[in-house]
Amino acid sequence: MELGRTGPAGLLLLLLLVVLVLTAQAAPDRDPYRVLGVGRSSSQADIKKAYKRLARQWHPDKNKDPGAEDKFIQISKAYEILSNEEKRANFDRYGDAGESQGYSQHQQRQFHHFHEGFYFDESFFHFPFNSERRDTSDEKYLLHFSHYVNEIVPDSFKKPYLIKITSDWCFSCIHIEPVWKEVAQELEALGVGIGVVHAGYERRLAHHLGAHSTPSILGLMNGKITFFHSAVIRENLRQFVENLLPGNLVEKITDKNYIRFLSNWKKENKPHVLLFDHMPVVPLLYKLTAFAYRDYLSFGYVYVGLRGTEELSSQYNINVYTPTLMIFKEHIDKPADVAQARDMKKQLIDDFLSQNKFLMAARLTNQRLFQELCPVKKSHRQRKHCVVLLTGEGDKFADAYEAFLTFAVANTKDTLRFAHIYNDRQPEFADALLMDEEKYRGKSAVVILERRNNAGKIAFKTLEEAWQGSNEDNFILLDLLDQLRTDPGLLSSETVLADLNDELAPMFLIRWFYSMLDYILDCWDSLFHSNWREMMPLLSLLFSALFILFGTVIVQAFSDSSDTRDSPASEKKDTTAKTEKNDTSFSKESNRVPKKGFVEVTELTDINYNSNLVRLRPGHMNVVLILSNSTKTALLQKFALEVYTFTGSSSLHFSFLSLDKHREWLEYLLEFAQDAAPIPNQYDKHFLERDYTGYVLALNGHKKYFCLFKPHRSGDEGVCEDYDSSSLHTEARGKSSCSPGSRSIKNKLHKLSFWMEHLLEGSLQRFYIPSWPALD
Repeated sequence: MELGRTGPAGLLLLLLLVVLVLTAQAAPDRDPYRVLGVGRSSSQADIKKAYKRLARQWHPDKNKDPGAEDKFIQISKAYEILSNEEKRANFDRYGDAGESQGYSQHQQRQFHHFHEGFYFDESFFHFPFNSERRDTSDEKYLLHFSHYVNEIVPDSFKKPYLIKITSDWCFSCIHIEPVWKEVAQELEALGVGIGVVHAGYERRLAHHLGAHSTPSILGLMNGKITFFHSAVIRENLRQFVENLLPGNLVEKITDKNYIRFLSNWKKENKPHVLLFDHMPVVPLLYKLTAFAYRDYLSFGYVYVGLRGTEELSSQYNINVYTPTLMIFKEHIDKPADVAQARDMKKQLIDDFLSQNKFLMAARLTNQRLFQELCPVKKSHRQRKHCVVLLTGEGDKFADAYEAFLTFAVANTKDTLRFAHIYNDRQPEFADALLMDEEKYRGKSAVVILERRNNAGKIAFKTLEEAWQGSNEDNFILLDLLDQLRTDPGLLSSETVLADLNDELAPMFLIRWFYSMLDYILDCWDSLFHSNWREMMPLLSLLFSALFILFGTVIVQAFSDSSDTRDSPASEKKDTTAKTEKNDTSFSKESNRVPKKGFVEVTELTDINYNSNLVRLRPGHMNVVLILSNSTKTALLQKFALEVYTFTGSSSLHFSFLSLDKHREWLEYLLEFAQDAAPIPNQYDKHFLERDYTGYVLALNGHKKYFCLFKPHRSGDEGVCEDYDSSSLHTEARGKSSCSPGSRSIKNKLHKLSFWMEHLLEGSLQRFYIPSWPALD
């Protein structure tokens, strides 16, 4: 009987022990070193290498094992611990990655779940997607709806934002986490805003952003949202942020255009900044800085390693091995301020530029500039007085302005600002300050003023005599400024100024055009990104109406064209017969049957440069012939004959480039192929006379490389052929080009067809470039 009583209890205890043993065996290994297969003394490089190898091996998309997903999660969590030095140190010390906990604390939390008399390890219930274990590095970037609308959107007009949409129970979010951490830290140091939106807690904000799945990454610039659609790697994210920025923020400066660039200070009413660096591409930090200060400064970049910048570097005594920032104001022969540092940090650049945001005697062109130059006094210690020259335009007033500028440079102080204004452009401002208009008619006047409030009230004093820039005028003005430091009541006159006219604002039609364009783009973005689900019924109705309206018209147009298709077909047969007869040899050598009876050759210009090269579809190439005005006709004829049999390939496009217009662009490209086509030294007196006519470049716009064909230079033994103008549009009708001169020019393209065969085979040498230069 006793055995019968104790039997069930012992059986239950035995069953419980078996369950606990099996649970312990099935529990995932919590030692991150064993998970990644590395030792405790392994470096970060070894840990990262092991993580990448295991992640590729156990990725659920590639590994169909039922436990691949759990294994991949263990690998990700292990790498998260070991890649963080603080968490790794805690694990080595206490056996857990938690922060600031000793051995006793670890023991206390090891078993603290009690249920029906049994203690269980906390990790038994833990799942890695739990929000309590979410990475703390994202917490400082978390965004809320009101914070986003009131602060982030206005701030996006000063810097771009990179925002990640995440949530709990998101496997892909864990997968991109290491890359996101690295890129977020790097871009934040450069001045990019970082944000994280938790879709589970901020559904309203996620819906407002148009993010309907997690993870999602988007960019915010000038209040506009752009989604990231590429692979989440460091290079793609950096390029995505760079593409958000306008393309005209920084101008490339050389010996040819630096004088024009620096001389624009008068037209733009801004100081100009030059960065000298040995990087061929403008650094992202500099582009972000240019965007932040675009309302105050104009930016240029000088690549000191480029041929054609020696004069510029020599004139301003540039150290080519150290990045140098220079600020130029009214005098372009000497910089107003210089900063040099081997490692240009954002804080250094911001401090340097914030102290040089205005010209020495800036022209008051709008109310915002007036308020920043002459702020309202907040206390006696924060008094700032403005000395304003009221003058006119033209050579008549040039001497007075130059004298005023010289005085401003010599008497610059923190409490004193100098500016000038054109009376005819700001008549209300001038009339309010000049009591006796007849006395100053046709002359310049100087006014000392202080703004009292934001409503336009000022205290001022006008110099009794007109400003001519004489020594006596300088002494009088200097004496008044000295008295003003001890006697603020010297500004005895008061008035209320109206807001200044915005002289640099675009015309009404231009503003209206840009407003309409922005409105259309906003509608487009909101239609396909923000609320496209709600717009689907309206879109369906709209496309149905368009189909009904234009469907019958399109069908009728096709039926009409089919009636007249027979007669042109017979004419095309005759033309095709002539073409096949003249090009029998080419058709035997190539199986690419031409689709047309002529060769389409377009000129590569500024207008079609992006579409024909920079944004050329992947797999397509543009074959460009280099010619001059004198050789245009002869070379085009020969070029058409050589490439005609290759026109059947839809991936080839044919263009020509004028050497007279774009020699600099060609020489820049040929510098990357110096072994194949050496470029002479710029000090060679004949380098501008080098003959590049007959060169042919095969340009791959997507992969950024080109192949080079050098012209044939073997005398004039070529045979001149006369082709029927009906088969080639580039042939002149009824004319022959069998002169010795044209024969020698045409001979440059001898064997071009063989080169084209090698091009399509992929056996030609490729010359890669970092980016396509501007054609101009």
